[in-house]
Amino acid sequence: MHFQSFTVLTLAALAIAAPVKRQSGPVLADTTYNDISIAGGVAGNAEAEAKAVFSALDLANPENIDPADLDFLGQVNDVANDAEVEAFNTAIDAATGDEADQIQNGKIKNKVLKLMATVIQLGAEQAQGDDTVASKLADETTKLNNNIAIDTKNAGQTAIAEPFDGTISGGGSVVASAGNANSNGTSTADATAAADASATATAAAPATATSKAAKKKASKNN
Repeated sequence: MHFQSFTVLTLAALAIAAPVKRQSGPVLADTTYNDISIAGGVAGNAEAEAKAVFSALDLANPENIDPADLDFLGQVNDVANDAEVEAFNTAIDAATGDEADQIQNGKIKNKVLKLMATVIQLGAEQAQGDDTVASKLADETTKLNNNIAIDTKNAGQTAIAEPFDGTISGGGSVVASAGNANSNGTSTADATAAADASATATAAAPATATSKAAKKKASKNN
C-alpha cells in the first residue's frame, strides 16, 4: 500500500542522515476522541482521513516530530483501542442487519485511525535512532494495510461512528480534527423508522453507544 511504501522509503533515506533534527516544540494540542474520530460518514477513504487528522505533523520528515507529539500519537492508539472494545464491539453486539454492518464499517475506520497513529509514531522513533522498533513497525504497518484494504473494499457504504468519552493530551497549539469524517451516516433501519414516524423527518437519529470514561491501558491492535 502507498503508506507502507512511503514509510519504508522515507526511513531508508533517513538512516544515513545526521544529525537528527526536531521540531522546535510540540505541535498537537489537547483534544478528544470524538473530535478526531473518522469512523462516521462512508467507508472507502479512511487512509486519507486518518492522515488528515495528523497533517499538522511533519510526516514527510518523521525525524522532526517532537517527542510530545509522539506521546500524543500513543495516546490516540490507546483511546481508539478503548473505543473499539468498549463502544464499537458493544454496539455491534446489540445491533442487527444493516445497522450492525454499518457500525462494523465505522469500527474498521477507527482501526485505521489508531494504526495510522502507531505507524507514524514508530516510524518517527525509528527515524530518530530507535533501532528496537523495526519488527513492531512492520507488524503494525501490515495491520494498517489490511484494514485500509477492508475499508476500500466497502467504499461507499454507510459507516456509523460510536461516541466515546476519551481525551488526548498534547503540548502544542494545533487542534487535530477529523472534520466531516466524524459525522455519522444514517443507517437503513433508522431511516425507515423516521419515515414511518413522520413524513417531514429530514434524517434519522444516528446510532449511539453509552461508554464509560476511557482508562489508559495496553493497546490490543489487530
